[in-house]
Amino acid sequence: MCANLSHRGPDDEGVYCSSGTPSVNLGHRRLSIIDLSGAGRQPMSNEDGTVRLVLNGEIYNFHELREELILQGHRFRSNSDTETVVHLYEQLGTECVRKLRGMFAFALWDSRKGILMLARDRVGKKPLLFQHRGNTLCFASEFAALLESGLIDREINFSMFDYYLAFGYIPSPFTIYKDVYKLQPGHTMVLKDNRIRIDPYWDLAYSDKLPISFEDARRETLRLLEDAVKKRLYSDVPLGAFLSGGIDSSTVVALMARCSGSRINTFSIGFEDEDYSELKFARNIARQYDTCHHELIVRPNALEVLPQLVERYGEPYADSSAIPTYYVSRETKRSVTVALNGDGGDEAFGGYERYQAMLLAERLNGLPPAAKSVIRRCAGLLPDSVEPKNRIRRMRRFFDSALLPDFERYAKWIGIFDGAARQEIYSREFLRMSGRQDCSGFYKKYFSRGGAPHVLDSVQNADVHTYLPEDLLVKVDIASMANSLECRSPFLDHTVMEFAARLPASYRIRKGARKFVLTEAIRGIVPAANIYRRKMGFGVPVGRWFRGELRGYISETLLGDRSIRRGYFNPEAMRRLVLDHTEGRADHSFKLWALLMLELWHRRFIDR
Repeated sequence: MCANLSHRGPDDEGVYCSSGTPSVNLGHRRLSIIDLSGAGRQPMSNEDGTVRLVLNGEIYNFHELREELILQGHRFRSNSDTETVVHLYEQLGTECVRKLRGMFAFALWDSRKGILMLARDRVGKKPLLFQHRGNTLCFASEFAALLESGLIDREINFSMFDYYLAFGYIPSPFTIYKDVYKLQPGHTMVLKDNRIRIDPYWDLAYSDKLPISFEDARRETLRLLEDAVKKRLYSDVPLGAFLSGGIDSSTVVALMARCSGSRINTFSIGFEDEDYSELKFARNIARQYDTCHHELIVRPNALEVLPQLVERYGEPYADSSAIPTYYVSRETKRSVTVALNGDGGDEAFGGYERYQAMLLAERLNGLPPAAKSVIRRCAGLLPDSVEPKNRIRRMRRFFDSALLPDFERYAKWIGIFDGAARQEIYSREFLRMSGRQDCSGFYKKYFSRGGAPHVLDSVQNADVHTYLPEDLLVKVDIASMANSLECRSPFLDHTVMEFAARLPASYRIRKGARKFVLTEAIRGIVPAANIYRRKMGFGVPVGRWFRGELRGYISETLLGDRSIRRGYFNPEAMRRLVLDHTEGRADHSFKLWALLMLELWHRRFIDR
C-alpha cells in the first residue's frame, strides 16, 4: 500500500504495526516540507508511544499551537507540524480538529482508549477513503493503495453511474466501489469496539450576516487574505505559485510578492488555441512583480498522460482540466516542491457566471405567467452552436433552465448528461439493473433558505459542498501529488471562507460585477486588465481535438467491441453521440470526455 503512494511521498517511508488485539497497522509516505531531519518521520508518536499518527497535509498554525502546548507541559522532539497534532489530541481528544488551520487527512491510534480516529480538513483539500467490513477497517489516500490491501472487492456500485454522468464525479460519501466510502470534508470518524461513529465538526454559516460597512469589509478581506498567504509561505523547501492570470491567482502572487523577501517562481499553462489560452494575462502579473516566470504550451498529445491520471484518480472522474493541471504541476515540480494557487476564490467571493445567472433567473421567476410563457417560446428560437464558448449557445442554455426550481436549474447548468440524456444513452438491460437516481434532488438541501437566506448564499453553499471538494480539489490534489508537488490555497483558509460567507450578498455581487468586495480590495495591487477581464476558466479544447487529431482515438475507444460488449450503453445512441460531434453537427465535448474516462477507468481497474 505504501509503495502505491510513493508519488505522494517520495522522500521517506514509515510503518507501525501494533501487537495485541485489536491489531493496528499504519503506513506513511513522506514528502518532506517542514523539518527535513529524521525527527519529522511518521508514524509520529507521543512520548510513551500510546498515541500514533499518520498525517497527509500541512498545519499552518502549528507554531502558535506548539507554543501553547509547551506551556501546558508537552515535550517536543521535532519541529514538524505533525507532532503538534499528536500533543493537541492528548490535550483535547477528538475536538483537536477544531483548532487546526490547514489541509489534512489523518489517522490517529490511541492504544489506551482503544480508539482509531480518522479526520479530514474542513473543505476537503486532502482525500481519505475507507472500507469498514466485518471486523476490519481499511483506509488510504488513494484508490490504488486501498485496492492494494487485498481487502477490497472490485464490485461496481452501478447506482453511481447516474451521479457520475450527471456531475462528472461521484459525490461523497459514495464511491464507484460497493462498500468503499469517502470521509466527507469537515468530518471525523471514530472506531471503537469495531463500531464507527462519523460526526461533522465544521460548516459555513451563511445565515449569520456581519453588521459591517463595505469599506470595512474591503479592508478586512485584504487583511485576511494577506494573513492566509503569509501562513502558507512557511517551508523548508523552495516554493512558487500557479499563475493563470485570473483574479484569484493574480491576487495570491501579488500578496506573495508583498510578503516574501525573495523573487517568486510563477508557472503558467497555455494552449495554441487562443480561445483557451490565458498566458498574456499571466505575463502581466509576472512583469509587474518581476517573478521568475515559466510557461508551457499544452497540445493534443497531452492524452499521453491519461493512463497516469486514470491510475491516480482510481474512479471515474470527468474534468478534462486535470490535463493542464497535471502539466503545470509537473513543470512546477522541476523548480519547487510547494506551490500556492487561487483555488476557492470563486466559491468564497462569488466568481462564477452561474451566480449572476441564478440572480437573473430569480428575477425572471417573479414575472407574471404570461411573460414566462413568452420567455419559454423565445428560448426555443435561439440557434444552437457547436462551439462551447459561443455566447448565443450560453443564452439558450440559460433560458432552457431559468424557470425551473432553483436546485433543478443549478443541476442543469453544471451537469453533463441530464436525466433524459442518461435514459437515452443507457441500454435497456443496464436501466433495469442500475435503477435511477434523483440527481437534481441531490442539491435540494443546499437551497433550503433556512441555512442560506439569499439565493446567492444557496448556490455558493451548493458549490462549497459539491463542486469544490468533489471536482476542483480532487483534480488539484491528484494531479499535483502525482508529481510530488504540494499545493496550498489561501482562499480556502477557513477564516477567509467564514468571513466571506457572512458578508451580505450585495458585497459579493453588485450591479452585475462578480467578486465585488474582492476586486475593490485588490485594486492597485493587481492590474485592472487582470481584474476586469472575461473569465475563461481552465478548460481544454477537447471538443476540437476530438474533431481533429483525436477523432480516431475517441471513435475507437467508445465504439470498439471492448466498450460495446460491456452492455452499459445503447450502441446506436453511442454511435450517434460520437458521430454528431466528430462530424460537426453538435458539441458533445463534455459528454464524450465523461464516457472516455469511464471506459479507461474500467479497463484499468475492473478488466482483469
